[in-house]
Amino acid sequence: MSNLRQKGSPAPYLVQLNQVTKTYETSAGNFVALKAIDLSVQVGEFAAVIGKSGSGKSTLLNIITGIDRVTSGEVFVNGEALHNLSENQLAIWRGQTVGIIFQFFQLLPTLTVIENVMLPMDFLGNLSGKQRKTRALELLALVDMESQAYKLPNALSGGQQQRAAIARALANDPPVIVADEPTGNLDSHTSEAILEVFRALRREGKTILMVTHEHEVTKWVDRIITLADGEIHTDVQPEGGRHAQPALA
Repeated sequence: MSNLRQKGSPAPYLVQLNQVTKTYETSAGNFVALKAIDLSVQVGEFAAVIGKSGSGKSTLLNIITGIDRVTSGEVFVNGEALHNLSENQLAIWRGQTVGIIFQFFQLLPTLTVIENVMLPMDFLGNLSGKQRKTRALELLALVDMESQAYKLPNALSGGQQQRAAIARALANDPPVIVADEPTGNLDSHTSEAILEVFRALRREGKTILMVTHEHEVTKWVDRIITLADGEIHTDVQPEGGRHAQPALA
């Protein structure tokens, strides 16, 4: 039984996974991507999930964002039990709660930057057209992209596209930002600039979970979760992180 409180009341953790297992059926037989994972993430943590290819990193993020379903176990994010939601409920929850950033940006090429940022707001429909435009410009200014608002994505550099993708992820003011290899397609200088944006968002209270294969990120994050063969191998704070004790769930 989970120790999280019901939705609408404060939970001890923003993200909590209890004995989460994910098994995929393949032509070669069943493949267990995650094995009885226990993981808790506090509000305002900037955590990196690292591991070799096939270790379960992306599967873990897909479980936390509700893109993928658990085979067994419980997943609570922002007080919601994801394992109990229907697909329609998950889609609405995801739009309100999680901002997702991809390695290859995933900006729609026929829409301008500002239109891309407005898309998540259009989905929820909570703001008027004028309010959406105003918010999109504010978010683009936050990531130093306001001057590029009316350009198409193919007119931008990789770093600029990733900044636009970050603005889009923030569109509905989600408490959780999830990034899957967000610097994997960028040079080292641009990568550091993107990581500085993430760290600034953490200072503003956002919780950030980032999958990466780059061990150099340790100086940027509060916590490093290493996966191996679908299991948490280590879970520590690097020197200088916010928490003094290991963060094992």
